[in-house]
Order: sequence, then structure tokens, then C-alpha cells
Amino acid sequence: MFRAVLRLPTGRVAVTVLGGVLLLALLGPALAPHDPIEGTDAALAAPSAERWLGTDYLGRDVLSRILAGAPASVFGAVLVAVIALVVGAVPGLLSVYLGRWFEWATLRLVDTLIALPFLVFAVAVTALLGNGIVQAMATVGVLVSPVFYRVSRAAALGVSRSQYVEAAVLAGASTGWIVRRHVVAQVLPPVAIALANTMAAGFVVVSSLTFLGIGVQQPAPTWGGVLASDLGYLAFRPYAPLIPTVLIMLTVWAFNLLADAFRDTEGAAGRAPVKEASTR
Repeated sequence: MFRAVLRLPTGRVAVTVLGGVLLLALLGPALAPHDPIEGTDAALAAPSAERWLGTDYLGRDVLSRILAGAPASVFGAVLVAVIALVVGAVPGLLSVYLGRWFEWATLRLVDTLIALPFLVFAVAVTALLGNGIVQAMATVGVLVSPVFYRVSRAAALGVSRSQYVEAAVLAGASTGWIVRRHVVAQVLPPVAIALANTMAAGFVVVSSLTFLGIGVQQPAPTWGGVLASDLGYLAFRPYAPLIPTVLIMLTVWAFNLLADAFRDTEGAAGRAPVKEASTR
């Protein structure tokens, strides 16, 4: 599947951009030219040869804060997607095979999660568990998990009604063998599409929460936090929000482009389970 994605121009562009973002997340803190937390007397300084993006209202180097904030911003979105995948996809698969009681219980739980006010609940749970990046992302991941539940369940239902699965059941094959042999391979394409879309949505959520100061302990830098600090002083540095905004938008665009590339490689077969899941 991944090789097929790389054969598409959109897939190559998405992978290239996301590769650059990943390198920024891995190497950003080491590349920061100044201490991202230490303030100076040069508050709201304009860009210069020493400080390429100037300083914020506390005199901290903006470029260093953007580079040092990359890991929390990027890996926070990854954590959201991984938690949502595990919490949503596994019960979605099992709901098709573990009987009506398990199916009923998981469907009611998913309906409850969908009905919750997203940001309000995330803020409340984070305040209850502690204002940390892991707590915030775990909460968001659980709230996003219904997407994977519905996608995996829809794909598993389609496979369970196929003739070769019915033949395997009649031949005495166990449920575990059928899931490993037939179901997982058919569920992976729509789940990959949902994963890429969730990474994009998760990145927006992470940026929004850190913009509000949730999920990160001050003065630790994040892209959302850098954007929030810049917006309060637009009269002095009207260009300041440009860099963090472009980075956030570019990353989200690349994840959505990757999802489109996955969808294009699968054609109608990849789109059907996603469409069915969205209408259930």
C-alpha cells in the first residue's frame, strides 16, 4: 500500500512534507540557537542577524521556541492518533464477532463519546487528571476513537458477510484465525485513511489546546503556545504569527493529502467502508 502511495505525486509530496516535519520534531531542540525559556531585556525585538525571528514579549527567542516546541506539537498529534486507533479499532473489530451484548455495550459507549462536547470535556478531564501533555492527548484520543470504531466495524461487517469467510466458518476455522487471515487485511486500508485524517485533526486539536495553555506546563514551548503569545502583541509585531500558523497549516495539509493518496490507491474499495461508517 505504501509503495502505491509513493507512486502518486500527491503521496510523494505528503511524505516529503511530513518527513521534514518529523525531522524538525526530532532535531528541533538541538538546532535551537538560544535557550527557548530564558528571557532577555530585548522584548518584542524585530528580526535580526542574531535572532532571525525576533523575540516575544518576554524577550525569548521566537525561532528557538518554535524549534524546541516541535516535539510536543508533532508527537502530541501522533499520541492522539495511536490512542484513538487502539481504543476504537480493536473494539470495532471485536463487536462483529463477540456477540450481541458486546456489540450493544460498545455501540452505546461510542454514542456517548460522540454526544460529549469535545473541547469542554477535554478541558474538564485534563483539569481533573492534571495539566500534562499525556493526560490531554489521552483524553482527546479517547474522544476521537469513535471514528476508528465505525470504520473498522463497517469494514469487518463487509468482510464477515463474504463467501470466503462463510466458507471458513463452515470449515471449522476459529474466530481468531478468520480475523487474522481475512479481516485484518481488508480493514487496514480504510483504517489507514482514517489514521491520516485523524493525525490532521489531532494536530489541530493539539494546537488549539496548547494555544489555550492546556496540556503543557508553562513556559514549555509549543507551536500553539508561540502563536498565542504572538497574537497579544500584533501592534508591535504584526508578522509574528505567520511562521507558527504556516507550520500548523502545512502539517495539517500534508496529513490530509496523505489520506487522499491512501484513498486514491484503494479506489472505490477503500472509499466504501469509510462512507458506510460515516452514515451509520
